[in-house]
Amino acid sequence: MADIKLKDLRYLVAVADTRHFGRAAERCFVSQPTLSAQIMKLEAYLGVQLIERQTKRIALTEAGEQIVARARRMLEASEEVVTLARSYRDPLAGRLRVALIPTIGPYLLPQVMPAIRKALPRLTLLLYEYQTAPLLEKLHAGEIDLGILALPVDLDGLEARELYEEPFQVAVPEHHRLAKRAAIRLDELQEESLLLLTEGHCLRDQALALCSRAGVQEHQDFRATSLETLRQMVAAGAGVTLLPELAGKGVYGSARGVAIRPLARPVPTRRVGAVWRKTTARGPAIDAVCTVVAENAMPSARSPRGASRTPAE
Repeated sequence: MADIKLKDLRYLVAVADTRHFGRAAERCFVSQPTLSAQIMKLEAYLGVQLIERQTKRIALTEAGEQIVARARRMLEASEEVVTLARSYRDPLAGRLRVALIPTIGPYLLPQVMPAIRKALPRLTLLLYEYQTAPLLEKLHAGEIDLGILALPVDLDGLEARELYEEPFQVAVPEHHRLAKRAAIRLDELQEESLLLLTEGHCLRDQALALCSRAGVQEHQDFRATSLETLRQMVAAGAGVTLLPELAGKGVYGSARGVAIRPLARPVPTRRVGAVWRKTTARGPAIDAVCTVVAENAMPSARSPRGASRTPAE
């Protein structure tokens, strides 16, 4: 059996990630000479050069690239072993790495975190924010344990659970003609400039799918990087936009210059769900977190009567 130490593989992966021996050593909490010496020993043991050492930069050799890819899987597996053992000791304790997409995280977390802390006091959530594609990549790579995003997504090697359905609302300038309406039909937005997020946000695709059926056209000269930018542009009178219901609650719903109105029935919604690896050792913790989220996010939106779901992304 090959006598390869996991710490040496961690050093190699750190160099691959940082492309710098000094930064890799800091990341691994060792001195640079120690890290360099251990990687040289690894190269000698394997009998192949892994890193091209140049004056101002370093690069991986072809062998190094392939070995780093396998080293990542080995390190992930070793972490799973430790996590599995810990989960048997106390499945609802320890750290759980959770990522949310930007159109969900800032609005969902204030609703559910107090309930999670109360129900799962021994569980520590490490929170991250990514768009859908990088979130799924990091989930497959073992860098996060649980993703919360808009469904459906490609579930290759993943499990999914729907948490709730979230109605869409319309945000218009506060003095807009539609601001006086109790509810707004999508086709009433045909003459309006529709403001949307940039490419890569699933919410953009969902809003486009909804509005295209009603003949509503996107404002081609502007695309926002966040819902808060959209909200400010609406307040400035640049157009109207669609917002998920949670983004219109609390402090977000009281933003100056913006009126948020519900859509007329049947109300279009998006499905918000959780995804995780089938092989994860954190099943009990993931199930517990999902249950708390589903119960506390927005009960009125979990199965809204008369709702119509958005089409697949």
